[in-house]
Amino acid sequence: MATRALTQDDTRAKLQLGLVIPAHPLALNAQRKLDERRQRALTRYYCEAGAGGIAVGVHTTQFSIRDPKIGLFKPVLELAVETIRKCEPRLGARLVSIAGVCGLTEQALGEAVLARDLGYDAALLSLGALREASTPDLLRHCQAVSAVIPLFGFYLQPAVGGRKLDYDFWRRFLDIENVVGVKVAPFNRYQTVDVVRALAASGRQRKVALYTGNDDNIVADLLTEFRLFDPGDPVRFAGGLLGHWAVWTKRAVELLEDVKRSRVRSGESVLALLGRTAEVTDSNAALFDTAHDFAGCIAGLHEILRRQGFLEGRWCLDPNEDLSPGQLGEIDRVCQTYPHLTDDSFVAQHIDRWLS
Repeated sequence: MATRALTQDDTRAKLQLGLVIPAHPLALNAQRKLDERRQRALTRYYCEAGAGGIAVGVHTTQFSIRDPKIGLFKPVLELAVETIRKCEPRLGARLVSIAGVCGLTEQALGEAVLARDLGYDAALLSLGALREASTPDLLRHCQAVSAVIPLFGFYLQPAVGGRKLDYDFWRRFLDIENVVGVKVAPFNRYQTVDVVRALAASGRQRKVALYTGNDDNIVADLLTEFRLFDPGDPVRFAGGLLGHWAVWTKRAVELLEDVKRSRVRSGESVLALLGRTAEVTDSNAALFDTAHDFAGCIAGLHEILRRQGFLEGRWCLDPNEDLSPGQLGEIDRVCQTYPHLTDDSFVAQHIDRWLS
């Protein structure tokens, strides 16, 4: 059943506050079919862990859900938004729902219309399918999608299907009226700064929220004040929209709150948070399988969710997609080294209810 989306102004206001937005995985059974009970349990977990929004149909959900032979794009989006809305009265809060949109313009428009009709608040637009398109063509594509649903820009790293997008593109993209946010995820500091500079130059930092997708640099992104034009009005990352935050979400919420408090405290709290940068990055390296160019990134997240009881196995839609050699040992290592980054006890207290 479709639900009413937030107004664009309300979506902007919520994003500007700074939210934890997990990128939702896909719960499959041993036959690699959707396990609706476990999929709902994951959504309930994110809601009750304190996430301010959820992104569905994105890389972490597996792009191949769009394959007509698999046919899971609409069912997964429907299930997620329905479950979110049922959780909201218990929480006393309205979450921001974001749908992944990709493909050439015809496909992207179709996905945007579906997301809008289901009641999603914004679309996270991947441009990976337009690898050879010029900047003007990319902008026309973005403008067309933004006319259907509020737009969340997406700088996806090339290693997992994105393309390089220069400062000129971002500067012009940020002039699109219906853009409400940008997920910055090139895993590259130079390219990250391109987006920050473009936002500062646009003067729209009160209308467009930056969200880190740099799973390799989460804490530093959230702490950094970019003083590019007016030192008294820095550009900041408001929050994060992350695959890494699909696990240990309760701790992610606590981290973001610590960052917000640090902005009004002394430098000591900032230094303590900076000490967590290496811990989070080291954990991400194991989960995202950086040793093998991210080949096991989805399976790594599934392994944590399997251990916590959300998933029965690590199964992906592609039978060949699993952990890389040595990755399981790395996951064991970071779980043992950084137990304070996990939320296993929180999950254990509630998982039976979420699965019911």
